[in-house]
Amino acid sequence: MPTTQSIREELEAREAATLSAHATLSKDSRGRRAPEEPDPVRTCFQRDRDRIVHAKAFRRLMHKTQVFLTPLGDHYRTRLTHSIEVMQLSRSIARGLNLNEDLAEAIALGHDLGHSPFGHAGESALTEAWSNYEPGAKFIHSQQSLRVVMYIERRGEKVGLNLTEEVLDGIGKHSKNKGGLAGWQDLPFTLEGQIVRYCDRLAYINHDIDDAIRAGVIAESDLPRNAVDTLGPSGSIRIETVVQDMIAQCRGKDEIKLSDPVLEAVETIKDFMFRNVYLNDAAKREEPKAQNIVKRLFEHYMENPDELSPEFTLGLPAEDTLGRRVCDYIAGFTDRFAIKRFRELFVDPLEAQVPKEWDV
Repeated sequence: MPTTQSIREELEAREAATLSAHATLSKDSRGRRAPEEPDPVRTCFQRDRDRIVHAKAFRRLMHKTQVFLTPLGDHYRTRLTHSIEVMQLSRSIARGLNLNEDLAEAIALGHDLGHSPFGHAGESALTEAWSNYEPGAKFIHSQQSLRVVMYIERRGEKVGLNLTEEVLDGIGKHSKNKGGLAGWQDLPFTLEGQIVRYCDRLAYINHDIDDAIRAGVIAESDLPRNAVDTLGPSGSIRIETVVQDMIAQCRGKDEIKLSDPVLEAVETIKDFMFRNVYLNDAAKREEPKAQNIVKRLFEHYMENPDELSPEFTLGLPAEDTLGRRVCDYIAGFTDRFAIKRFRELFVDPLEAQVPKEWDV
């Protein structure tokens, strides 16, 4: 009868025997910055995944904007559901390529932990507010996700989650802003991390389209016909097309890519979504209010640093400026907590107890 110690070793041996030669094996991990004894049951990447899932920052994603601010419905995506969908897609591709699903899962679940309230509107507001105090400062959510797992989250008295280098690398390099999918620079050093980077972008061919149609911003018939002909007429079919194409292109190879026709179709959808959804007046109508909330909160905490929670003053790098720590604090807010705190500080402390929307 095997001991509990042999369970992890069994899993590691199974990986070595069954995964692709290009997979990242947990037994060959570059390790953690603070050495730890291996878990008796879980591989190192499974352990990372569990630490992320149990993090407070992960739970807060359920109340952070994906695309639409304060949507009037229960079925719109949030940063949490986005992370889960990216994880599911990443695991499907990793499985088809015989790569390490556990590593892909951990990176995907952790990639947006540092996202600000109010989505990219909040991100740009933090950059503007911070740069007013420190010219050139820029808030980048992928870097913030790294700060969350390295410094801000706590395990008892321990600072940070102490994740493996492979997961840290995948989280820190998941973002590509508005650029195209081809010709990327500074890729994650694992194929699993590269898969997550792709899958984060592929969200717009499925759930962002679904949310935009539900919101009445676009109709299914508005989608570019040439892209629909290539990818398929529905979100599930488009996802299936992309998964099968990437597996066909990359199986047995040391690269992650799409075929030229599928890549062109995805880029066409991306351009359509930026023109008609992400930069659409209907989707951006509430952004000035959201940005005003973030900027006012930033100014308040810069002037009142004693109001920052202890985890944003202790255990962080000594070279951090006050502006950096205020960013850490506000980036952790959910949309509704930011609104509540704004009301408490600038409207009426009693009104903060009443759940209202955007009357600020």
